[in-house]
Amino acid sequence: MPGGSCGRGGELLWACWCPADELELDPKRAWAQDFLCGIRGKDFVMVCSDTTAVQSIVVMKQDEDKLVPVDSHKLFAVSGEAGDRVNFSEYIIANVRLYALRNGATLSTKAVANYTRSELATALRKSPYHTNLLMAGYDQGEGGGPALYWCDYLATLHHMNICGTGYGSYFVLSMFDKLWHPNVTEAEAFEMMRKGVDEVKSRLVVAPPKYVVKVIDSQGIRTLGEL
Repeated sequence: MPGGSCGRGGELLWACWCPADELELDPKRAWAQDFLCGIRGKDFVMVCSDTTAVQSIVVMKQDEDKLVPVDSHKLFAVSGEAGDRVNFSEYIIANVRLYALRNGATLSTKAVANYTRSELATALRKSPYHTNLLMAGYDQGEGGGPALYWCDYLATLHHMNICGTGYGSYFVLSMFDKLWHPNVTEAEAFEMMRKGVDEVKSRLVVAPPKYVVKVIDSQGIRTLGEL
């Protein structure tokens, strides 16, 4: 029986037993230590991520930028295993830029989000990427404006007003839902981010120590600072 062993006098001594391959953290739990969140305003999108890179239970670095620009007005907020996170985001970005060079036109945020979902779905039954992401962008011209999408490693895609991923999102999404309104300003959104990060830091035992906030609007991508 697992967990049992015999003592000196035939007495049964119980001990905790665990197979070696179960000593590693569940990858999905490791991903969940990453924290991403996003807020779509009337004329902007604001995203926040932690800056910690971890391997199992070890912190490797605390200056990792998980908010990766796709072009001048779009970015990915990416979480997950380091290799999959970097490889997948670089693959999507390279193909989006190749499309722009070949056709002389940039893809919309919606088009990039659906292309990303398609690639995740294609890889799902072959060599799945262990990554969850947010896609934020601002489209110029008629019918444009801010857009925010949430996509997980199972290729589930949703257009969102507020979103998040990771354990930290458990504590902030209800607050975002209460405070968000269609005409939310940049200052209000940043204050929502600050309150959310404070909540994560105070409630989550594995909370990363540093977070960075970026905003995408008609002027492009800007870094608002660290929290």
